[in-house]
Amino acid sequence: MSVRWGMLSTSGIGRVAATALADVPEAEFAAIAGRDADRAAAYAAELGIPRSFGSYDELLADPEIDAVYVPLPIALHAEWTIKALQAGKHVLCEKPFAPTVAEVEACFDVAEAAERLCIEGLMWRHHPQTLLAQQLIADGAIGKLAYIRAALTVDVPPGDIRRTSALGGGAVLDLGCYCLSAIRLFGGEPVRVSAAQVLDPAEGADGGDLRLAATLTLADNVLAQFDVALDYPRRDELELIGTGGKITIPDPWLCRRGYLELERDGVTERLAVDPTGAAGLTEPGDDNLDAYRIELATATALIADGGTPAFGREDAIGQAAAIEAVRKAARTGAPTDLTELRDPERLRP
Repeated sequence: MSVRWGMLSTSGIGRVAATALADVPEAEFAAIAGRDADRAAAYAAELGIPRSFGSYDELLADPEIDAVYVPLPIALHAEWTIKALQAGKHVLCEKPFAPTVAEVEACFDVAEAAERLCIEGLMWRHHPQTLLAQQLIADGAIGKLAYIRAALTVDVPPGDIRRTSALGGGAVLDLGCYCLSAIRLFGGEPVRVSAAQVLDPAEGADGGDLRLAATLTLADNVLAQFDVALDYPRRDELELIGTGGKITIPDPWLCRRGYLELERDGVTERLAVDPTGAAGLTEPGDDNLDAYRIELATATALIADGGTPAFGREDAIGQAAAIEAVRKAARTGAPTDLTELRDPERLRP
């Protein structure tokens, strides 16, 4: 079965996804929808997408679309994920799914009722680089995991969508979701979080977070820290420190370097993340789209085969709960407990 994808939005990240999907033989982008018909048509022509629509609703009404990719502004994720699911489409929604647990719950409730897949687009988690780091920790290569440090910073001008609160901007939503997903993937769910932020003075930011740093307590005495910013030089960092060594991932989110570093007893090894070539990784470099290709291939296979995502309702709710807790801790200046945000009833299969 070939999965026919539709895309809601004419965004920059959509170009990345369309280019990556071209290397997935079991799938195609069959249509694109935008708010302006002429712009959508030009975008479709540029990317070789056969059909375009001047509204999102038109695409959702198309019976020839099996699944929808949602790279809209964060504030629109839940609304259009729900509409796509109600239209009978599977959904891959860009990160973060939504700013709140309640919105994520609503999406998965609709997905379950519609018997459709609903997937959060944290593409780095599917890459063999991430899988290798997980395996090294499971094998005890660095002893017992004790500390996680993550960072993601970029420099974007005032007025950029990422600095516009009405569209879901802010450092934690746009960037912190990566760091939190890493902390949770390797260390488990946070129990308590403290955070401090610098508010964005730019017009349209409406007091959103320009920079933020957080400290989290996890189970088994594991600690974690991360920082994010929208006005720093680019930084992509992830360190996993154990009682017997350290794993450093130099390009953790886009996974373009092809290696990670394992340090033990003062000796650092550079480990290839796909030594057998099984994942078909392309040459290292800034134009490497393997993380997106692998994510889209994974989602396509799940849709075609009726599989169960590795990261489903429970993970998406845990991610939203962590985001809510960090934002609350930064806003109030007081430590936040995550227990109530992860009510067991919310995490039902």
